[in-house]
Amino acid sequence: MPMPGKGMLLTSMDVDPADETDFNRWYDREHLAERVAIEGFIEARRYVAHDAKPKYLSLYSTETFDVLDSPAYRTALGAQTEWSKANIARFHNMIRSVARITISRGQGRAAALGMVRIRPSAGQADTLRARLHDLLDPQTLDGVISMHLIEGDPELSRPLGVANADMAGAGDWFAFIDGTGIDAVAHAIAGRFDKALADTSSRIIASGTYRLMWDLGKRDL
Repeated sequence: MPMPGKGMLLTSMDVDPADETDFNRWYDREHLAERVAIEGFIEARRYVAHDAKPKYLSLYSTETFDVLDSPAYRTALGAQTEWSKANIARFHNMIRSVARITISRGQGRAAALGMVRIRPSAGQADTLRARLHDLLDPQTLDGVISMHLIEGDPELSRPLGVANADMAGAGDWFAFIDGTGIDAVAHAIAGRFDKALADTSSRIIASGTYRLMWDLGKRDL
């Protein structure tokens, strides 16, 4: 099946090496389960960079986009544990995107992920989305099993409680390539979107590859 749900929360950050043990323990023992337990959340996935920045990436799928501005989610944000507050205060170079899943083609999840961060030009969203739909087709790419697009909401994507967060691209889009290996997703990324972006005066802000650490679904709780 394609990516589940209609909404996605993307968070990505660096942490100082001295804090990584506690950061990873918090994510693995508390934070992912806490978020997946929220009404309307479906699953979460954690990644670590192979060749990308920031180092850590998490993707949370929701049944609808509105879940990401729901009372249940707002309540969870306002009831952070002390462990959560301590770790969130350690984030550097944070990216937070509250987004709609607008394209999802293929099936399944894979061990490797390619991510391309796109800044669409004003007034070109419909044209760019149509061009990307044609490009996000895994059928002709060996080792690529699914491809997706999420479109960030510039108001809801404001990072919460992180002083040095990246706000320049709160409305950026992210293309994802799920593949069975790093080489496959890197090959799929290379030059794939250049013409579509040039034709719509849009641009790539960053791209990179990640390895799946683990995932957690509502059924696992």
